[in-house]
Amino acid sequence: MKQRCQDKADRRRKESHIDNQPNNHYFDCNTKMKKENRSVGLVAPKDFSFAEPPNKFQLESGKKLGPINIRYETYGTLNDGRSNAILLLHAFSGDAHAAGYLSETDKTPGWWDAMVGPGKAFDTDRYFLICSNIIGGCRGSTGPSSINPQTGKPYALSFPLITINDMVRTQNELLNHLGISELFAVAGGSMGGMQALEWSIYYPEKVRSAIILASNARMTAQGIAFNALSRNAIMSDFRWQDGNYYGKEIPSRGLAIARMAGHITYLSDEAMHKKFGRRLQGREKYGYDFSDEFEVESYLQYQGDKFVERFDANSYIYISKAMDYFDLGARFGGLNEAFAETRAKFLVVSFSSDWLYPSYQSKEIVFALSKNRKDVSYIEINCPYGHDSFLLETDRQSTIISSFLGGIRG
Repeated sequence: MKQRCQDKADRRRKESHIDNQPNNHYFDCNTKMKKENRSVGLVAPKDFSFAEPPNKFQLESGKKLGPINIRYETYGTLNDGRSNAILLLHAFSGDAHAAGYLSETDKTPGWWDAMVGPGKAFDTDRYFLICSNIIGGCRGSTGPSSINPQTGKPYALSFPLITINDMVRTQNELLNHLGISELFAVAGGSMGGMQALEWSIYYPEKVRSAIILASNARMTAQGIAFNALSRNAIMSDFRWQDGNYYGKEIPSRGLAIARMAGHITYLSDEAMHKKFGRRLQGREKYGYDFSDEFEVESYLQYQGDKFVERFDANSYIYISKAMDYFDLGARFGGLNEAFAETRAKFLVVSFSSDWLYPSYQSKEIVFALSKNRKDVSYIEINCPYGHDSFLLETDRQSTIISSFLGGIRG
């Protein structure tokens, strides 16, 4: 089944991280925020720490890590039965700030604000939403830029390698801390979808439903290749210094190029043609030099420079490697075997123009679930915005997800 994107997606593109522009609807009063754009309003990040030595957390690699801090945010109210919790799982460069505003002067809402709030797909009048920054990240949770208590210095490359499974198991520690033993749903796009799949398989008794958007069950050779390209861009920057750049000049050029390369994979040929074509930037004819002459060149440079301001280069290396390791079928002897013990009801959504994680990869998940006689719904949305469609095309997704969640029975 296919559904066509609406013109509103063009407007939402302007408000998304794709253009990195401030949200057009900013209100300096929390009550007004909630009233006028159904926002969750002002939110306050929280921290949960665990795995204090000697009780360190054992990673999939066999190495141990501790203490570990998890940065998270919550939206809505947990009901008396603690049965309405939904875990939102962010993509590669996301964080715990999924919705609302961090201060009254904050003009940019959380990364999934269009989907989270009163009356939205993830309705905070009905559900209790949780979103945490992954382990290995750089937005509040423990990662390579965190201080190693044994040395008093940032971990850098002494930080152990992590996996998607490690991310999920640390999230489970957070849920235990919150007193939540069962999730109404897990939901995520891209790498967030990988985590949602991992949740449904590793903790089948805890997950009632799983929403998988623009994702896959394994990183393909093409995906690994793009990640390797980005890592090489960072590690080839002389400022990287084998990861020991903290307190010094950061490898900004390498990280910017990595982001530029990655950003191309999030778009599509149609989207780039529509947005840029072959238009020149600030000139009417070729300059016959090596400056950024085309609009698309300037756009990519802007995206790279902005990314450097908010992300850590070592976290980029670690997270991309964790995605490369992800392969559910290989771990269980086949994808059919991987889903054999799952109990969740699944919604799998792909996008027609996504060439990073194309629809056939979502269909592989659906086929494996179907062979196991699992409850699975699938839809491919006909949308021109590439991989980032799961962040941009929220109108149709909202209808689909709201309907799906409404069909989950207690």
